[in-house]
Amino acid sequence: MGVDIGEVEECYGKYAPALVRFAATLIGPSDAEDLVAGVMVVLLDSPELSVTDPQNFLYRSVTNAARRQWRATERRIRREALTAPLDRYEHHEFIPEVARALIRLSPQQRAVIHLTYWEDLTPPMVAARLGVGDGTVRRQLARARRRLAEVLDGPA
Repeated sequence: MGVDIGEVEECYGKYAPALVRFAATLIGPSDAEDLVAGVMVVLLDSPELSVTDPQNFLYRSVTNAARRQWRATERRIRREALTAPLDRYEHHEFIPEVARALIRLSPQQRAVIHLTYWEDLTPPMVAARLGVGDGTVRRQLARARRRLAEVLDGPA
């Protein structure tokens, strides 16, 4: 027996807009809604859950789903790079500087950046939301800031 559909609908209605924005930071806007919907479908199919903090649980679930999707995309890109004719492959998509810098961050670092700067959460709040330690959040935030500075400022 799965989770109560009414509870999932209520959670979806309450948290979906923020979760979609969060997912867009992690994997891009084109797949964000699908990722959040996929998390909800998995939630419906899962056995009875005892979740004390649904908001943090959903953020962790979206983060984990984004990580899986990111790894799958990276594997696909590597496979395609091995078989694509180099003289015919062109990337026509325009990517602004900041977006290009954010793409170079890991999903965990993007999650920490999003929650810290777009949702204005403190490191302990981010840690609770992602289900990791406070030190992990601070370390990932420092690494992300350093990486962004390297990419945006260029070599010194």
